Amino acid sequence: MIGFTVSFYWFQIGTGDFLHSFFSTVCMRLEGGSWGSKFPVIMNELYQGELPADKVDAAMQELRLIREGLRAFPPEQVVWDMDDLSKQPPWGNKISPDITDLSNYFVTSDGEDFIGVFENALKTAAEDGEALKIESL
Repeated sequence: MIGFTVSFYWFQIGTGDFLHSFFSTVCMRLEGGSWGSKFPVIMNELYQGELPADKVDAAMQELRLIREGLRAFPPEQVVWDMDDLSKQPPWGNKISPDITDLSNYFVTSDGEDFIGVFENALKTAAEDGEALKIESL
């Protein structure tokens, strides 16, 4: 199980494949396949495992743009793994009718909107002046 941590706070995400799919989708759909070209803080720094406290505000701005950009893509344009474009999500095309585009496609393992959870983790990091980390339990 992968999640974001801020100090002693835990924000559950899901599997590593699921998280990589979010980053792969952002890279392929919003950055034209050039990893970190438009969203360097999230795609380069956070993806490496830790986002320093002084980069949290920049990450919040990037996440807003990511959410907005992903609204333009239908759910079937998800990228499960940009390193192997033949890979598909384990659930295939069987998704909830509530999922209308890629901005609300990603749902955590406990049923929460991933971008909302990500946003809450960033807000917590900003309020506490702490780093945001990607960690495995």
